[in-house]
Amino acid sequence: MGLFDRLASLVKSNINDLISSAENPEKMLNQIIVDMRDQLVKAKQQVAAAIADEKRLRDQADSELKQSQDWEQKAMLAIQQGRDDLAKQALVRQTEHIAHHQQLEATWQSHQFETEKLKTSLHDLNDKIEEAKRKKNLLLARQRRAQAQQRIQETMSGLSEKSAFEAFARMEEKIEQNERMLKASSEIDQEFSGDRLQHDFKQLERTAGAVSADNQLLALKQKMGLLPSAPPVEKRQLNAGARQAEDAHAEIEDEHDEKA
Repeated sequence: MGLFDRLASLVKSNINDLISSAENPEKMLNQIIVDMRDQLVKAKQQVAAAIADEKRLRDQADSELKQSQDWEQKAMLAIQQGRDDLAKQALVRQTEHIAHHQQLEATWQSHQFETEKLKTSLHDLNDKIEEAKRKKNLLLARQRRAQAQQRIQETMSGLSEKSAFEAFARMEEKIEQNERMLKASSEIDQEFSGDRLQHDFKQLERTAGAVSADNQLLALKQKMGLLPSAPPVEKRQLNAGARQAEDAHAEIEDEHDEKA
């Protein structure tokens, strides 16, 4: 396989198939580009050598033509000097150089045609390599997107919607159970310690304080003339409220004595 055939094979190779089978697509594609560039350098050297050969053939053809012209001048000089014998020999040399010139001219024309084809092929290959470099970047971007999508799908398949909700439900139940345990523990501490009695008294004081505050607010509004004087019925209701508070306090003391 020739150099240009190898380059064409590299450029025409199915890069998508290579990516699917490669462990490291980016490394593989970079290596392909490096190989392409190496082959391109060698191709340029061969084309340069072909161009040099073409120029050498052109120079040789021009040299044969010039020599044929020189021998023609020599033949003319010999004729002028009356030396027809020398003139004939000069014309024989002229004929030989003309024949060489014609052969070299034909060879040069053929070589020039092939060299131009090589130069065109070299330009095409250079363009294909540049296209391959651009395609490499696009393929790598597509490969990364495909890998990211694959990872997302694997994650989603491993964590189904049902299992996620079940995990949240179990966590919520656990938290609520902890809250219930803390509340129950607090109630037990209050029930079986001296804090219960103190709590009851504080509750009673808050109730009595609220009644006293209401009475003070009502009396202040009456003093300011914002309300009429409280009728006897209302006074009796207030006194009844105070008696109810005293009765509640007595019941709490009795419950405490029974427990003791």
